[in-house]
Amino acid sequence: MKKSLGIWRTWALVVGTIIGSGIFTLPAILAPYGKNSFYGWGLATFGTLSIAFALSHLSSRNPREGGPYTFVNEAFGHYPAMFIAWGYWISVWVSVAAIATSFSGYMAIFFPVIADYYWLSALVAILVVWIFTYVNVRGVEEVSVVQLITVILKLIPLLIVGAIGFVMGDISDVPALNPKEEGFPTMVSGITLLVMWSFIGIEAATVPSDNVENPKKTIPRALVLGTLTAAAAYILATAGVMALIPSEILQFSTSPFADAASLIFGDIGALMIGFGALIAIGGALNSNILLSGTVPMAGAIDGLFPLRFKNTDKNGTPVFSLIFSSGLTSAIILFNANKGTLKAFEIMILIATFSVLLTYLGTSLASIKLQLKDRANGQPINFLTFMNSFLAILYSLFAIIGAWVIY
Repeated sequence: MKKSLGIWRTWALVVGTIIGSGIFTLPAILAPYGKNSFYGWGLATFGTLSIAFALSHLSSRNPREGGPYTFVNEAFGHYPAMFIAWGYWISVWVSVAAIATSFSGYMAIFFPVIADYYWLSALVAILVVWIFTYVNVRGVEEVSVVQLITVILKLIPLLIVGAIGFVMGDISDVPALNPKEEGFPTMVSGITLLVMWSFIGIEAATVPSDNVENPKKTIPRALVLGTLTAAAAYILATAGVMALIPSEILQFSTSPFADAASLIFGDIGALMIGFGALIAIGGALNSNILLSGTVPMAGAIDGLFPLRFKNTDKNGTPVFSLIFSSGLTSAIILFNANKGTLKAFEIMILIATFSVLLTYLGTSLASIKLQLKDRANGQPINFLTFMNSFLAILYSLFAIIGAWVIY
């Protein structure tokens, strides 16, 4: 089979999965914390890099289709791998629901009536899910081309608004807030869980490894480069929006980047940024829907999912897995439709983030176990790689604790 993912398309898969609805909506979610939210960004960036390095070690050691659960399967066996596979799959299709909900929120810039009726917002979200499901049914080659284009386009509005907002506004005026009056470690843990939503997707390059050129080198490079690209764009963009819009106003915005752009460029700028946000969110939908089909297909081949999920068409596309996953996504969008865009989005990202953090914890533990196995078999191991895996474990546990803080 021809491999269609080189270094830049693999990088685009990582960045495209990471940078999506999170950064375009999170400034509003984090606004109640003000300047304190940057502690969460810093910690999440450091922790995500440690997870990226752990995944890099695992993927360079033994790249296999399916990603995270395959590493756990090799390290701990069938049942832990089944737990990770199902948890990761749940996190992916719930992520698709959250991303589609954010897409609907930004569509309201162009069609304000969407914001007036929750059922219409849900309908728009479901429609865009099925549009990108159709793109994925066409095959990985088409998905990767769409992904590369949308990644390039999505970085432009982030960098423009972030840079100009940082210059026009005054970041020193952003207050350090603690709305729940929690202890500092508890507060930062809760913020980190919310911020971590924006980094979900670092593992994207490890899932379709059978389609990656020279996966032992390409996947680790794409993982680290993609994480650094996303982190730089995130921090600059968030600072720019927060510097422009007061926290008491920002926390109620369903399209904070468009609101920031309207202050910079006027109504035309808001429409341009809104269009850019839709492209960015669409790119994240594209890659996450790819994962929602690939993960259960690979899991079915290994006996972790029902056999029906491994069925593919003549091009090797897991059509049944894609359709089934998108059906579940549509159901959860409908279930949360009457809660409002921001509240529904927050509920979905908490479910998705908690599930994927368990996946990251499992893969980090697998990295430790497999390094010890290699050492017992007489193979040398890298001390820094070993210690990094411990940091990834500690970070995953710290962020998981944030789930209880949020609830």
